[in-house]
Amino acid sequence: MSDFFFDHGLQEREEQKEEEKNVEIKEESDNEEHQRENEEEEVREETQVLRRSDRPRVKPRYLEDYILLTIEGEMLLVCLNNEPQNYREAKESREWTRACEEEISSIERFKVWDLVDLLIGVKPIGLKWVFAPVARLETIRLLIDLAASHGWEIYHLDVKTAFLHGELKETVYVCQPEGFEKEGSGSKVYKLNKALYGLRQAPRAWNNKLNQILVELQFVKCSKEPSVYRKQVKEHLLVVGVYVDDLFVTGTSLELITSFKREMALNFEMSDLGKLTYYLGIEVLQHQNGITLNQTRYAQRILEEAGMKDCNMVHTPMETGLNFSKAENEKEIDASLFRKHVGCLRYLLHTRPDLSYAVGILSRYMQSPRESYGAAMKQCLRYLKGTTTYGLTFVRTSVPKLIGYSDSSHNVDEDDGKSTAGHMFYLGEGPISWCSHKQDVVALSSCEAEFMAGTEAAKQAIWLEELLCEIMGSSSEKVTIRIDNRYAIALTKNPVFHGRSKHIYRRYHFIRECVENGQIEVEHVPGSNQKADILTKALGKIKFREMRELIGVQDLEKMRFKLKGENIRVSLKEA
Repeated sequence: MSDFFFDHGLQEREEQKEEEKNVEIKEESDNEEHQRENEEEEVREETQVLRRSDRPRVKPRYLEDYILLTIEGEMLLVCLNNEPQNYREAKESREWTRACEEEISSIERFKVWDLVDLLIGVKPIGLKWVFAPVARLETIRLLIDLAASHGWEIYHLDVKTAFLHGELKETVYVCQPEGFEKEGSGSKVYKLNKALYGLRQAPRAWNNKLNQILVELQFVKCSKEPSVYRKQVKEHLLVVGVYVDDLFVTGTSLELITSFKREMALNFEMSDLGKLTYYLGIEVLQHQNGITLNQTRYAQRILEEAGMKDCNMVHTPMETGLNFSKAENEKEIDASLFRKHVGCLRYLLHTRPDLSYAVGILSRYMQSPRESYGAAMKQCLRYLKGTTTYGLTFVRTSVPKLIGYSDSSHNVDEDDGKSTAGHMFYLGEGPISWCSHKQDVVALSSCEAEFMAGTEAAKQAIWLEELLCEIMGSSSEKVTIRIDNRYAIALTKNPVFHGRSKHIYRRYHFIRECVENGQIEVEHVPGSNQKADILTKALGKIKFREMRELIGVQDLEKMRFKLKGENIRVSLKEA
């Protein structure tokens, strides 16, 4: 069940306004009948303009699929969200009603507000019930890979009613929540003593409170990632990742982890969820050989909601040779539906880098999508049908090293001639960061496109290396970036501006400085081993399968894992 809280802002109330028309009827008997007929004709014309069309609505052709085995074509609901939109919808469900009651009980228990009379000249903030799903944590893969590489176990904690712990400095009045108004006190309002869900100050207030507690527990916040904290106790290391009210903790000592759980329970009302198994829509399996990540349930639900649960499978997410253009003279399709579809697939990219290029291309045409874009979208979904059980595996390595791959396809976009670049970084054997994007400027050659792609990869490499060093407490090392274009490699090592590079924007020469300072080392890699190649172009069936295996996307259903250790939980209520 998704997190439940109040939202800031006046509750919108729609008021219908009726227009009254006064018709003046003249007394003249000889014109009365003729005038009445004219007025009736005007009313009929106005009605015809305002009425809903009686023409039958025909389902767009792109929704008709001859391989679909469903009875009726269902509308694609990409958001996959079944949370109620308001209190009227919530009270129809016993579970959501209970959640509302528990939230009000927590608010009163923590003395978040006091019921008072509204002061003259003060305007209260309206409240409405909101049911919001959680989002992702950008560095989750990095920390999971780090734990897998060292053989650490990851545990999951949840802070109940987190925002109610934040200290509020401003004086704020709020209206009584719908469905829980006090009898005989309809004109009164609540004065907040602490932060409440939905206030603009609430996230910052909660984060400040959590940061205060973690600092008191001798944790140090990482400057490169404010959501990550580390604590060094002699030879042992404890790492905590924070995402709003979700905490995951890992480290070298199980005793330190257990002690941390109890210390947190002394400050907040906590839930110990045991070993990390499901986080922000990502399924996590910790086993003796490492850790696996997948989004199988999410992918299956996408297909089910799309009405493509039983569609035919294809071997690639995008056909080769497709040339999209915004100027194509084709029939437009439902833009809102297309955007939802793209948004849904984009969330799969957290564990499926093999989808990055196809989804990235589709993301460029959300303004006015055409029929050909809809066909390409279906191609992507059919590929997903045959690969729902695919995911990533992070294995234990003796000395995990950060290595990057950078590539670019020259002049891919038909509209502006810009190239598509991509980079992928590995910590040990597991991919932790990848990106497929259109470059900002037009490259005049493949060498120039690869050179600019290398700069973007260098920026990411510097951040990843500094973050890893800060977490582990180690010194920075040179990061290797592998490129398959020898001319681009030579350009990164030559500090001289000559005729073929003098026009390149100065910001893209950042990689030269990194190479000169010893932060980055650029190596050549054969095109057959260029892992970033799958991020820059559509590949054929055989080549795509080879690259998918090369980057580490595997069918987890065919693999057998032996679970690691015992799932130890702590009774935090007793703490």
